[in-house]
Amino acid sequence: MNPNVKKTFQPLASLQLTVVLFAMAMFLIFAGTLAQVHQGIWTVMRLYFRSFVVWIDLQLFVPINIAEIPGRFPFPGGFVIGTLMMINLIAAHSMRFKLTSKRAGILILHMGIVLLLVGELITAVFAQEGNMTIDEGSYANYTEDIRQAELAVIDASSPDYDQVVVIPESILVDYGDPIRDSRLPFDVTVIEWMPNSRLFGPMGAPPGLKPRATAGTGKGVVAQRIARATGVDGQNVDAPSAYIKLSHEGQSLGTWLVSLYLDDAQRVTVGGKSYKLSLRFKRDYKPYTMHLIDFRHDKFVGTQKPRNFSSLIRLVDPVNREDRQVLIYMNNPLRYGGETFYQSAFKEGDTGTILQVVRNPGWLLPYISCTLVSVGMLLHFGLNLTKFVRKVGL
Repeated sequence: MNPNVKKTFQPLASLQLTVVLFAMAMFLIFAGTLAQVHQGIWTVMRLYFRSFVVWIDLQLFVPINIAEIPGRFPFPGGFVIGTLMMINLIAAHSMRFKLTSKRAGILILHMGIVLLLVGELITAVFAQEGNMTIDEGSYANYTEDIRQAELAVIDASSPDYDQVVVIPESILVDYGDPIRDSRLPFDVTVIEWMPNSRLFGPMGAPPGLKPRATAGTGKGVVAQRIARATGVDGQNVDAPSAYIKLSHEGQSLGTWLVSLYLDDAQRVTVGGKSYKLSLRFKRDYKPYTMHLIDFRHDKFVGTQKPRNFSSLIRLVDPVNREDRQVLIYMNNPLRYGGETFYQSAFKEGDTGTILQVVRNPGWLLPYISCTLVSVGMLLHFGLNLTKFVRKVGL
């Protein structure tokens, strides 16, 4: 290697940088673990480990019942630390390590670590995850992302199909100005967005909270903003709500309450035409259909302990000419079309199934990485053990 180039890249290959990066990674994991008490695991993953910079509150490190500590400080996120670790590892091999049989184990081991970092990057950028809920005897052709919501405006006037226009959560949270689009039959102005909420009847609402909706099924209902779900408080999923104002050509259509808790879509009439309005989890429609033939929730005899959850599914995909039955149960997922279907949960009363649907193009990389790390360690320590045995004459 050219001496000038070597001098330039020497700091990137230093062992001191390796130690600093490992210390930073440990601190980030520690802070992220503490943050999960107040924020959901997916929020922490996004803010701490799948970001370039994270702002860490000082209050994380001191219980609030002891003292209130204001302020926060920036810290490198997981993307930055992971990238620097990979650069440091590659630079160290390029400048210090030689390709010899004695170093084969270390090279394979480090190759596995690099592959693990690459796999996490692919997962963070490209992986998708959702739930498919199917009633027994019915079907579904979409998944729901329980981490994001959307406001759907549905034109169901055609007997053959529904025309749906959705406003994603990323637009709803940035409220203030009216939301206008030529595909929307009315303008939408978000008065208040609640990332997580609970609903009350008019008689059970906390003091100071009164019904604000003037139209729709939420007229007698009160929505209250609550803290985001963390998973440690018994609630794993946020249930957002919002107060919105609808208008058409300058004429007010009233104030509406939309919420994940309101299962049935609300009817909005504009110019003599009726539309459905619904706040729901973000949907991802599929080119295939899953029919639930039978759901089983078996228990051990004489107990309430679950023995087995299984879903007998009929998979229908006209494009790929698929029409077959498959049984999905615990530890036996279905892999189809680049997606994996896991038996995740079931509806109350065993009336249906909930499948977790995951698309992760990098799902094989962790397995390959762990195999390489194991082979590298065995090879490296095996060579040293063999050398030691020969030296002592055993």
